[in-house]
Amino acid sequence: MQITFTNEAIEQMHQQLPAGSGELKLVFDSEGCGCSVNGVPTLWIVDRPKDRDLRADGTPYELLYEPNHEIFFEDKMTVDYSPKSRNYVLKSNGQIYNANMQLIDKRVM
Repeated sequence: MQITFTNEAIEQMHQQLPAGSGELKLVFDSEGCGCSVNGVPTLWIVDRPKDRDLRADGTPYELLYEPNHEIFFEDKMTVDYSPKSRNYVLKSNGQIYNANMQLIDKRVM
């Protein structure tokens, strides 16, 4: 999987994720959605990868993801930021996965 970040997304992430303060993880969050195939793509900030997490190539950020979530995403995607809605946008050439994607801090404080 390869992730491209727009300049807008990079600027916003630099504010929310200072260098060395955690890692980004792309999840297909199905909590509260009724079943595991109904979910919403979401970005998390985590302390470190879990044992089975994979890494997606990305510049300037790599994204962690779980192997069982890979089926829900395309090989090449883009993370953008919308200042109007104050949310991230996950998209590919073929579709928009989530136009209101949140960046949720899941680090243990």
